[in-house]
Amino acid sequence: MTRPIILSAALLLAACAVPSTAAFDARMQALVGEPEVAVIQALGVPTRSTEAGGLRFIEYERRRVVGTSAPVTWRWGSPFAGEFVETRDCRLTFTLREGRVERFDRRGNDCLALPGDTAP
Repeated sequence: MTRPIILSAALLLAACAVPSTAAFDARMQALVGEPEVAVIQALGVPTRSTEAGGLRFIEYERRRVVGTSAPVTWRWGSPFAGEFVETRDCRLTFTLREGRVERFDRRGNDCLALPGDTAP
């Protein structure tokens, strides 16, 4: 009797641990107000950086190709089966003023994190 309950609870918890943009935003928000070195320590060396108008911009870029096997489904009005390949990317830009993060912007379909993961 307890085994089905434990299994149900485990499945329910697993369903809650879906990566989301809200969790990603919370994780990046933790870096707002921090010095540039804190961003680099948390995320590594940026892909590129530039300065303009008294501001510094540091950008991180992640791109990956994901392949999955797909069962026969209806996609855009026609049956679709077989392999499915998708490019996922995330471009993250931090704006710094006087060496501290003022804000961040994200673009792409892969700017995701797990809920509750607020540590950079």
